[in-house]
Amino acid sequence: MFKKVYTQQYPFDFYPPHVRYHGRHVLNRHPDGLEKCVGCELCAWACPADAIYVEGGDNTEDERYSPGERYGAVYQINYLRCIFCGLCIEACPTRSLTMSNEYELALDNRQDLIYTKEQLMAPLLPGMEAPPHAMRLGADQDYYTVSTQAPLQQGEPQSTANVAGKPITGRAIEVGRLHG
Repeated sequence: MFKKVYTQQYPFDFYPPHVRYHGRHVLNRHPDGLEKCVGCELCAWACPADAIYVEGGDNTEDERYSPGERYGAVYQINYLRCIFCGLCIEACPTRSLTMSNEYELALDNRQDLIYTKEQLMAPLLPGMEAPPHAMRLGADQDYYTVSTQAPLQQGEPQSTANVAGKPITGRAIEVGRLHG
């Protein structure tokens, strides 16, 4: 009661959010650059606010976007409807969808708050190749083992800038998979 009141001077005095904060969604990639999303639409079914829209497409030998038979051809999240509950993260069987610490999502145009697959995809890190391409992981690595999930578990930065052009300092988290 006798402490001096401090008012944060946002955006000049910026404090990062807590490590487990649920912010903007990120679609992750495998170490060779292929997408982890297989277009199963379970995240859309799990969303209580009906904020996610997914259309799956079929991979071919000439155009392969994910290691499975299918990939997410169209992926959209409507942040006007999203309640950031994390149920979509729990429903994802391939750990494709995670949440970053980015929270600056206020824009003056409603259409800009519907994020497409290109805006949600994690950037290509060094050593990754943009899909479509053939599967590149060797015999010692499998696409769905824990060893290929190592960059995600270490909390690598997911992208370099948000829509407003400000750098993202957040790291991806996996909701519900912290103790297993």
